[in-house]
Amino acid sequence: MTRVLTIKRVPTVVSNYQEDNNNDDNNSERALGCTRNCLGKCCLPVSKLPLYTFKIDSEHPIEDGNVNVNSSEELPQVFFLHNLLLGQWEDRMRRGLFRYDVTNCETKVIPGKYGFIAQLNEGRHLKKRLTEFRVDQVLQPFDDNKFNFAKVGQEEVLFRFEPSNDNKSHFFPSADIASDLNSPTVIAINVSPIEYGHVLMIPQLLDYLPQRIDHKSFLFAVHMAREAADPLFRVGYNSLGAFATINHLHYQAYYLAVPLPVEKAPNRRVGEETGLCDKGVVVSELWNYPTRGLVFEGGNTIKDLSDVVASSCICLQNKNIPFNVLISDCGKRIFLFPQCFAEKQALGEVSQKILDTQVNPAVWEISGHIVLKRRKDFDDASEAYAWRLLAEVSLSEVRFQEVKDYVFEAAGLQKANVEENSINEKESLYKTPARPAAPNLPRDCSVHQ
Repeated sequence: MTRVLTIKRVPTVVSNYQEDNNNDDNNSERALGCTRNCLGKCCLPVSKLPLYTFKIDSEHPIEDGNVNVNSSEELPQVFFLHNLLLGQWEDRMRRGLFRYDVTNCETKVIPGKYGFIAQLNEGRHLKKRLTEFRVDQVLQPFDDNKFNFAKVGQEEVLFRFEPSNDNKSHFFPSADIASDLNSPTVIAINVSPIEYGHVLMIPQLLDYLPQRIDHKSFLFAVHMAREAADPLFRVGYNSLGAFATINHLHYQAYYLAVPLPVEKAPNRRVGEETGLCDKGVVVSELWNYPTRGLVFEGGNTIKDLSDVVASSCICLQNKNIPFNVLISDCGKRIFLFPQCFAEKQALGEVSQKILDTQVNPAVWEISGHIVLKRRKDFDDASEAYAWRLLAEVSLSEVRFQEVKDYVFEAAGLQKANVEENSINEKESLYKTPARPAAPNLPRDCSVHQ
């Protein structure tokens, strides 16, 4: 008999439409249209949305995705994040679309070597519905009967995000959807935000893709980090089984005004691309960090780095290994964390003290930004607690080596020479940008150190 691992979960509500009654006949709704001005096939094809087209590597164009533009002016580098994304995010806050004001949440850097970040977010556990969440299957088919982003209202969308055809970035306040035959990629708010500027990138929305990484969508995510042009804005991904709560392809991103602990962690080089297909990608593994993980850097082009990481993720998906991804440093560094917390939780192998804090260690928590729901846990938060939590996430040394071998084979990597395996601590330290924080950043959104 096949054993199915499930745990009772309380999924985060990411859209104001997530708790709507889902018993309607969705297929007939699409055929007849609806009155909600949603993102489904009933409404979106005849709608207009703001459009941002990002510049791409001219030597590696994105196939079947480029949007024709009729403007010769290129946007300033800071426009995407500081003017557009954060400006539109604040507009939705003023319109009352969020479930709580995340800028009022207390945040502190926990004293200690690593500088783990704790946030008290007592509103995030409210108004949620119980569900059975399967944790033993990373790849699951898309289920139209469950919540998906096509049911989101267009007021939660900030803009479309598509590649341009002229290697320049452009913005159009209003653009027809129907004029583009491709399924649109959109940037939408997360109505239960973890941090300032918390958004979702939903690739090829109308293709109803399940939560699984592919090369094209991952390249879009890396481009999003690059367009932000600010290392304080990161992009993340959670697979099913690694605390993704919605099986509709999406990435997350937000702005945090301090370095994440994992960005400062030392690492040692363990692999690189070699031979005729050498694309300049170098792989390291985290050293003396509670969760084992790999760090990908370099690449002759942004696509080179993206393709190696995407191939690694696809390998883990196909082998049913849950994982999380952090795209850091404007897309120049990418962290990959295979994990096993949900499986251990289902088997009753996680400490009850850890479970009592109600923390689901997804990409942000693993990176060192831990969201706590209770005042007592926030006041008592210590480096020892953060270490215990993230250690529960980590694969064993033996299992991690097995997974690393899978990744190397899938991505065409070769292990580094022994003499090159010295620990890189000095160069791995995060360099805080010299320029000031985002002009949109509220005063009460600062982090206490």
